[in-house]
Amino acid sequence: MDSAIPLKFQLREIKVNDTRLYFVFESSISLDHVGVLAVNRNSKKEMRVTCNQISDSEQLKAAEISLDNLSNLMIDETVIDFYVLYENNEKNQCKKRIYTASKPIELYWHQDRANQFIYLPYTTRKGHFALDALRRKAVAEPDSIKLSSEGKLMIGGYTFLLDAEERLMIKSKRLVLKEISQKDEERVFDFPLKDVQRGDLSAHSSDHAVGFEAEIDLKKLYEENRMPAFFQFYIEYVGEDAVTGEETVIKSRAFRLIDDIDRFSIVNTKKGPARFHIYPQKRKRGMRLRMNDYTIKTRAVYFAKGKSKRLMSVIRKGKNKVKKKISGMVKRAYYFTFGLAGKLPVKKKTVMFESFAGKQYSCNPRAIYEYMKEHHPEYNLIWSVNPSYTEIFEEKNVPYINRFTLKWLFAMARAEYWVVNSRLPLWIPKPKHTTYVQTWHGTPLKRLAVDMEEVHMPGTNTEKYKQNFTKEASKWDYLISPNRYSTEIFARAFQFNKTMIESGYPRNDFLYTDNCPETMKAIKRKMNIPEDKKVILYAPTWRDNEFYAKGKYKFQLQMDLDKMQEKFGKDSVILLRMHYLVAESFDFEQYEGFIYDASLYPDIRELYLISDILITDYSSVFFDYANLRRPIIFYTYDIENYRDTLRGFYFDLEREAPGTLVYNESELMEEMERVLRNPQLHKNYESFYEKFCSFEDGKASERVVKTIF
Repeated sequence: MDSAIPLKFQLREIKVNDTRLYFVFESSISLDHVGVLAVNRNSKKEMRVTCNQISDSEQLKAAEISLDNLSNLMIDETVIDFYVLYENNEKNQCKKRIYTASKPIELYWHQDRANQFIYLPYTTRKGHFALDALRRKAVAEPDSIKLSSEGKLMIGGYTFLLDAEERLMIKSKRLVLKEISQKDEERVFDFPLKDVQRGDLSAHSSDHAVGFEAEIDLKKLYEENRMPAFFQFYIEYVGEDAVTGEETVIKSRAFRLIDDIDRFSIVNTKKGPARFHIYPQKRKRGMRLRMNDYTIKTRAVYFAKGKSKRLMSVIRKGKNKVKKKISGMVKRAYYFTFGLAGKLPVKKKTVMFESFAGKQYSCNPRAIYEYMKEHHPEYNLIWSVNPSYTEIFEEKNVPYINRFTLKWLFAMARAEYWVVNSRLPLWIPKPKHTTYVQTWHGTPLKRLAVDMEEVHMPGTNTEKYKQNFTKEASKWDYLISPNRYSTEIFARAFQFNKTMIESGYPRNDFLYTDNCPETMKAIKRKMNIPEDKKVILYAPTWRDNEFYAKGKYKFQLQMDLDKMQEKFGKDSVILLRMHYLVAESFDFEQYEGFIYDASLYPDIRELYLISDILITDYSSVFFDYANLRRPIIFYTYDIENYRDTLRGFYFDLEREAPGTLVYNESELMEEMERVLRNPQLHKNYESFYEKFCSFEDGKASERVVKTIF
């Protein structure tokens, strides 16, 4: 694709008329050579969109595309990006994003009632045209923000409600401020909304919407409540179901700012001077309100920021350079010290444990630790812990040292054994006196290390990733394998040629030794889950190419939780268990009692034990869960991309999986309903169990410890 062809398509006007998106753009290229490509930003799925010419003058072009087929790109909420495709007579092809000069294009929208989507156009930070595809019953957008010097906040905008069945009778709606500060108890304040006529709304959209205005006395709010605080905004509809008569509360998504509005006001209050600040959230443009006191210290900071931005920027850059230089020197000194400490006398019978980069007390290291604590008290057992994740260790009175401290350095360098379930940083040298036990953390479905054709992770490339992986694996003295299938793959993918222990996974001992009603009831009570409700565990994996930064991966739920709650909420609950690399923080407040976010729950084995069904995708959790002989559903909405582009599989999941594969939300709900009604095991289950779980018997920890120690 030749991106060097000079070409720019700039959107001049956009309208939504029924199910068609009509736009006028500026270009010197004839529409005969032009097509439009729609791309799902999350799944990267592409679709060529039929583009009907309306006008093809020398400079201005007019065309329209149908919105009907866009639902084929989506399973759940996402963003659709649009590209213009151009091919000239020499068959050179160019793909360009569509720019927009039309603001605010957020006033144009369309409701796809059949598929329960709202399409909301918007302009990206770089000026590109995109389409938000929302599975929401309500949308609210502010387009007028005024903050007076007296502390009065006036918000104007529009809101509309998607009621496909036309059953909801709205009794009231209100503007809500929800506190998002890191406090024990979040506060919510609501304010009346005034409906206003907006001729510009009906002129741009085929759907009915209502303009609104609201006024908030921030000064009064500040004087009557504790501060400082941060808030987000949304609109709440209160209605009544015309058929059942039940009261229903529907929330819009949190307000986003169309433009990068950043406004503040300094107000004298009974508590003293206060600063009220309206600003956009960094990534998602969420509208935020900050209220705090305006002390001498904060005045100095705000003055410096407001009046001396350029000077502050220069100073900050200089400080960052100095910090970076000092940081590099400190790191080199630290690494050098680690190497020296490794030459000190070994501390006999000292074992250092670490799970998932020090973030968990879990997995195979935990099982080995607990077995040794009971059967080998003569050993000194210490955990390596990320300082942000020490709570569980303190709660369970487990001895630990904060990772990367000086004390940790000497403890690691002089320990006789390391027991770890994921890779350690490459710079850590393994002393000659240390035995490194790598337990790993799952039976592989996805291709690993050397077996990966391409690596899509941030901060590395394919060659570098493989070299680093095999260099780290060369330090391992023992590697634990859960089955013979894994032994063959580990040896090849990790280039591992030392001692492989085919023991089964120590972490799965619990599924045999504690699989009893008393334990399950105790876990449910601890999690406040009603004992009479079925438990559905949803544990998806991460996607290599969807990330915020190195080690922080995105994940978007491909589920309509409102539908799920309506269908299964009476008799079931859903436990959501995200992979430890996923950075998302989900808000399930409105699904309280139905959705339980168990992503930070310390021990996934306990979640397995209380779950009646597992829903996963390509995560290795299903290999462990299969030990319980309970139903598994595979929600593989992006299997082609994941299997053929991102990772590749070691075996044919569609043919050998111990459960049904479903490819969209509708199929998922049907299969959940069927399995809850009749929890019969899949036809592949017995052969799968024999191949992958036959080593498991509740004594894997014992076998590992006897082999090594």
